[in-house]
Amino acid sequence: MPSGATPNPYADPLKFGQRVQVLRERRGMTQVQLADLIGISPHTLRKIENGQQKAPALDMVMRIAEALRVRDLADLTGHPETQVDLFIGPGHPRLAAVKAAIDGFPLASSAEPPPIAHLQARLTRAWKDRHAAKNHREAIGRLLPDLIRDAQALVRHADSGNDRRRAQTLLAETYSLSQFFIAYQPDSSLLWRVAERGMVAAQDSGDPHAIGVAAWLLAQAHRDSGRRHFDAADAVNLEAVRFLEPLLPDADDDVLAIAGALEFELGYTAARRRDTGTAWRHWDKARKMAKRLPEDYYHRVTSFSQAIMGAHAVTIAVELHQGGESVRQAARADEATIRSRPRRARHRIEEARGFHLDGQPDVAISALEKAYRAAPETIRYNGYARTILLEEVESTQAQRRRRASELAFEVGILSG
Repeated sequence: MPSGATPNPYADPLKFGQRVQVLRERRGMTQVQLADLIGISPHTLRKIENGQQKAPALDMVMRIAEALRVRDLADLTGHPETQVDLFIGPGHPRLAAVKAAIDGFPLASSAEPPPIAHLQARLTRAWKDRHAAKNHREAIGRLLPDLIRDAQALVRHADSGNDRRRAQTLLAETYSLSQFFIAYQPDSSLLWRVAERGMVAAQDSGDPHAIGVAAWLLAQAHRDSGRRHFDAADAVNLEAVRFLEPLLPDADDDVLAIAGALEFELGYTAARRRDTGTAWRHWDKARKMAKRLPEDYYHRVTSFSQAIMGAHAVTIAVELHQGGESVRQAARADEATIRSRPRRARHRIEEARGFHLDGQPDVAISALEKAYRAAPETIRYNGYARTILLEEVESTQAQRRRRASELAFEVGILSG
């Protein structure tokens, strides 16, 4: 069990400030932009960067790291003993095998591909396993290499245009499943390859649902790359929404659900921009679309459903940095109705962010403990959860510090 406080990583304010400036400029951000993101004045940020002001407290250091998308806290502090990877989780043991399957193109292979119905059944089973498993990356990581190779083979050996389109639909779905495994692991280029190949396969399939899912994932890849890519995320999202819109009056549940999920993603990106009106407007449009779905419906890729809209409201409020509103939305959201373990854990992490914003760190830690019980791998790979824990292991409250340290140890961000 960890003991004692972590070392002070920013004792030299001048060097710390210089690192902030370098990392900010690498991101192409102005002082005004960064100051707005972390909630201080440009004048204060200028003094930090010039070493004229004492380096900020740990919570502000974490906000700076989050805004600059610092992958390793040591890059910001300059102290190797504080090497904590904030936004990328540990490489999963099965990552190498999944990567090899994605990158391999055995064009001369004579292996007989499985029947289309067989591969479809395996994909359906894989999605169910993902939603039911506490360690969902392990659950799908062991299946993905064979699924990827078989889906690629199915496309190569398709005998007719119709079979090829159906095979491309399954290949796009396989890449979608792969993206859930790869996300937040230390191979961003692999994530981009999968997102882009998924979109190409979906477009080749001509299947509206497959195209919508691929767009949903590609937009997320853009948005998670940083603020400069928000416009690209919106462009992908809007194009998909416009593509699906004429189909919605007679759409089946899956197409309606992915359209609703895309609508929410537009609100999510708007919230990241702190555009309150636009964020809630898109959330409300998504909510109305969710109401058209059966009460027990649950989209297997995006988790879009009537049940998820409460969790989505918490996310919007948190991204808008509305602590009180996020707590109110958390009280309304019925966590028990979220059937997916990883999505349930994600919701608990969003709740924790809301409670932390609202000045309730003990309740935030309780939410993270629930997230860990629901799906340990979700919290292990989540940068926001890691940030909260790393701040609270420095708490002056002994009981809070102990709980945060114990959970940080279980998650793997502190060593014994």
